[in-house]
Amino acid sequence: MSRLGQLSSELRELEARLREGGGKAKIERQHAQGKLTARERIELLRDHDSRFLEIGLLLAYDKYDGQAPGAGIVTGLAVVHGREVVVVANDATVKAGSWWPETIQKILRAQEIAMRCRIPIVYLVDSSGVNLPYQGGVFPGQYGASRIFYYNSIMRRYLRIPQFAAVMGPCIAGGAYLPALSDVILMVEGTSFMGLGGPNLVKGATGQVIDTESLGGARTHTEKSGVAHYNVPDDQACLAKLRELIDRLPPGSSGSAPTSTRAPRAGAHASADALDDLLPGDHRMSYDMHALLRAIVDDGKLDEMQEGLAKEMICGDASIHGIPVGIIANQRGLVKGRAGERPRFGGIIYAESAEKVAYFIDRCDRQGIPLLFVQDVSGFMVGPEAEHEGIIRAGARFVEAMATAIVPKITLTVNHASGAGYYAMAGQGFDPDFIFSWPTGRMGVMEGEAAVQAVHGPSLEANRGGTLPPDVERAVSEMRADYDEQLDARFAGARGFIDAIVYPEDTRDVLAMALRASLHNRGPHLGTFTLPAQLSVNA
Repeated sequence: MSRLGQLSSELRELEARLREGGGKAKIERQHAQGKLTARERIELLRDHDSRFLEIGLLLAYDKYDGQAPGAGIVTGLAVVHGREVVVVANDATVKAGSWWPETIQKILRAQEIAMRCRIPIVYLVDSSGVNLPYQGGVFPGQYGASRIFYYNSIMRRYLRIPQFAAVMGPCIAGGAYLPALSDVILMVEGTSFMGLGGPNLVKGATGQVIDTESLGGARTHTEKSGVAHYNVPDDQACLAKLRELIDRLPPGSSGSAPTSTRAPRAGAHASADALDDLLPGDHRMSYDMHALLRAIVDDGKLDEMQEGLAKEMICGDASIHGIPVGIIANQRGLVKGRAGERPRFGGIIYAESAEKVAYFIDRCDRQGIPLLFVQDVSGFMVGPEAEHEGIIRAGARFVEAMATAIVPKITLTVNHASGAGYYAMAGQGFDPDFIFSWPTGRMGVMEGEAAVQAVHGPSLEANRGGTLPPDVERAVSEMRADYDEQLDARFAGARGFIDAIVYPEDTRDVLAMALRASLHNRGPHLGTFTLPAQLSVNA
């Protein structure tokens, strides 16, 4: 089996385990309460046979002794009546849907996608509130739970992004502000509760004795308090009503579907086996990036700009599912130079290639063409020749062009993502609309062997051909092991450095969905969100 195939197989096993949430017993308990699970709810919400692009599935999978699969929440992109929407669904099979620190991280990322793309967001609420043993990572801080409500408010008041909240279980304490700051609230008869405190807290604080339904049930909030807007009999009816409300949104509102004049066309490779063989077994070996790109784009056609100049960087126009896109990718291997020039190392950015890419980005930005960065980059070139050619200034032009482009930016790591080259190729810190990785993605400041040489080089050189001292041997082995773990795409996924790990055969469909979602916003695509230019302080 190929390297890509092996890593994909391991990832499928991990993802399948995480999608089980709290396990079979907890799922059966959810059903016994007359409730669907988070994933069952999403299945009924989305269009039949459409894709659910899950965001952050791996987050925190390697923490808390495995007790927080998915951080207790399911987030992602779904299609409802042909319209892309963001979905946030508490998984009540995981610690009653309570909020871990990473739960907040996932909710915020989902809200940022909605704001960045200007698409509706749906909250399927079923949560017992803060996971109290971990409240220090949930409650305080600039990016603590309060930021959820800040984003709620910005979307509601200024961005006019439709927000729908379905309370399908408990919704307690500060978490109640999430639906309260939405446009429409639905509650399910008999199973939902919304309140700043439950009956036990009320009794302790005031001495009053009251049952859950009378305190904050569906009838209470739709017939007495007026907090909620629709009372529905069960989960199925609730999801049907949500679909109806989303379908009712006018075409001109935030989240109206963009149109394409081109029909989707297949890439050059159709089978998973063919895609698996695109990358070599050793991540350090060379391959032809052009072949990989042909497998992604429509008809396998890439119209390359300046293909004879700075060949270590590929810049070209293509389309994915009929959506025009400008592609920037790293060519690997030893790249033959022009007559009289020395070959260049693929995956390295030189001054000339940085200038070439900066111009291409500016051109795409002027013409309103979204950008796709396909990363297999080891960094910028170093040394006297590079410095004399002005690599720092050229690199700065590359970074500035990328950072300030107002068109959608999507990043896909297929192999290396190292050094400042990772930053220039639309790294996470530059707020790409979406950032994905293949299972083979390796994200870090440098590769493990390079790090070993940087730290232990003198000792290794002094003992060349001999035996290293035990303490040095142990330190080298531990460093290699740490880098092997930290460079793995699963490590990046567990920490939210990427939105999702994408299988090669799904890449075209995932990129097309991400492009469609991002194109709802005509721009500018800058920062977490950009307020409309005509915004009045008195709005």
